[in-house]
Amino acid sequence: MTSTDQNASHAAARASRFTFVLIKPTHYDDRGYPIQWLRSALPSNTLACMNSLAEDARKREVLGPGVDLAIETYDETNRRVRPAEIIRDLARRGGRALVGIVGVQSNQFPRALDIARPFRAAGIPVCIGGFHVSGCIAMLPELPAELKEAQALGIALFAGEAEERRLDTLLRDAWNGALQPLYNYMDHLPSLEGEPAPILPRKHVERTSGTYSSIDLGRGCPYQCSFCTIINVQGRKSRFRTPDDLEKIIRANREQGIDRFFITDDNFARNSDWEILLDRVIALQDEGIRVGLTIQVDTLCHKIPNFIEKATRAGARRVFIGLENITPENLIAAKKRQNKITEYRAMLQKWRAHGAITYAGYILGFPADTKESILRDIEIIKHELPLDILEFFFLTPLPGSEDHRDLLKKGVWMDPDINKYDLNHRVTHHPKMSDAEWDEAYRAAWDAFYAPEHMRTLFRRAAALPNGRPKQIASTIMWFKLMIDHEGVHPLEGGALRLKSRRDRRRGLPLESPLVFYPRHWGETAIKAVKYLRFYLRTRKILNEVLAAPDRAAYTDIAIAPPKADEFEALELYHATSGGEAALARKKLGDTIRSGAANAPAAAAE
Repeated sequence: MTSTDQNASHAAARASRFTFVLIKPTHYDDRGYPIQWLRSALPSNTLACMNSLAEDARKREVLGPGVDLAIETYDETNRRVRPAEIIRDLARRGGRALVGIVGVQSNQFPRALDIARPFRAAGIPVCIGGFHVSGCIAMLPELPAELKEAQALGIALFAGEAEERRLDTLLRDAWNGALQPLYNYMDHLPSLEGEPAPILPRKHVERTSGTYSSIDLGRGCPYQCSFCTIINVQGRKSRFRTPDDLEKIIRANREQGIDRFFITDDNFARNSDWEILLDRVIALQDEGIRVGLTIQVDTLCHKIPNFIEKATRAGARRVFIGLENITPENLIAAKKRQNKITEYRAMLQKWRAHGAITYAGYILGFPADTKESILRDIEIIKHELPLDILEFFFLTPLPGSEDHRDLLKKGVWMDPDINKYDLNHRVTHHPKMSDAEWDEAYRAAWDAFYAPEHMRTLFRRAAALPNGRPKQIASTIMWFKLMIDHEGVHPLEGGALRLKSRRDRRRGLPLESPLVFYPRHWGETAIKAVKYLRFYLRTRKILNEVLAAPDRAAYTDIAIAPPKADEFEALELYHATSGGEAALARKKLGDTIRSGAANAPAAAAE
């Protein structure tokens, strides 16, 4: 072959290359720097799904035979994204490319635009998808300003989900240079059965704390919570993966040494196939393929026969529960009617008896809240509910929720900076609390629940159980408290060792001098390390004292004691909260009706 022929062959190879760059963005901290860690808290299931869909498209040669489709993935929470470097790499490779910025939540949209701008300036096609795009298109009469700005930059928007080979259409359009301004699939949510399983290579999973991978076994939720975006983005009709899909995910991850999974379903207990899915995992456990699961459930899951028993047998060791509030008046206002405070204790005690660590999300800022009522309710939780971990959130009108749509219609002020819509910042005003009081209540809530004496109580409760896990609870408490106190981020956005890059600052903010940036960053890191160590030593001391106590197994308190006949009359949970007595009355009426119905056949026979 002549040199001319070789050059022609090389040029043809370069021309037949297509690179799909997948980026899951983070969002900015209060100083305008991307929140990034050496190891982040949670894996990105969207990135895993998109990676698998892209791999499936590559294997099927959707761009035609002979086209080399390469896939690059970035999770910005644990890996720096350098657009200029990626642009140079794409130029060296040759061919065409598409940058997909995926799973973009509202608070991540400003960062997504900043990542996209250099690519668009270089003439590289960009598409942005995720909850913000989908939620806005689902709930708003017209595109908000930031989505119009994206389209003005030539960025394509993708609303909905990419399964059922919708990604093929996007890739082909990018390959043909015919990317559309909007891909709107919100009117039809795809089936998940038989779709490519969400899998990321181990090199990505290792960048998460605990080396967790993720699985979404179902999408959608039947409930109507007004603050929720899931029901409007993923729909109110649930769609599920099959047991075969689940087994494939577990086996594929096991081959790369990963055996712990975060099931990202918003409410796994409402998956109608939960039993056959758990039975498959149990069968794998019996085969010697053991896994650990973290799941999310509702507050009525204990009412489902055998659900908790099978979930824990299948490996569920950590359970996130959407407690949201203990004030019935607030729950009704948010259309969270499925939460019954009269069931909270029974549900939590059942998970505890089966050895699962319970986490609960708790929202602060419902219309009936005051700073005093919030702190009162937290004290009730501390004394009367056997809950291991509590995490707090500002009530936030997220774009894509009913709350956001309604406030927008009424012209109510909401903070225009959507970077703050991370549930860790106050973004609207409260009818009863001043802005300062609401902020103070949020911080005080963390301090109250994680006070040293209550930490001791949490450890004692766990240490009293043969299958309790006080050490794991202690490590989680340290994670949560340190993120809030010293990193200024919500624990679910946290990680190990904060990383900052001086040149990645938010667009519109000045580039800081190296003489200012680096001394401050490393100085703050050193100070935080000292504070981390102090808190670790104090917490470890409390834990060691609890573990060394000769009577640790005999410990009991109101929260973990078996229910008493008079507990509905005695506990503050039912009498101090707004609407608590009404909720108790509804329970008693329901019990009477059910009892009468059960006795009716016998009475008729007589």
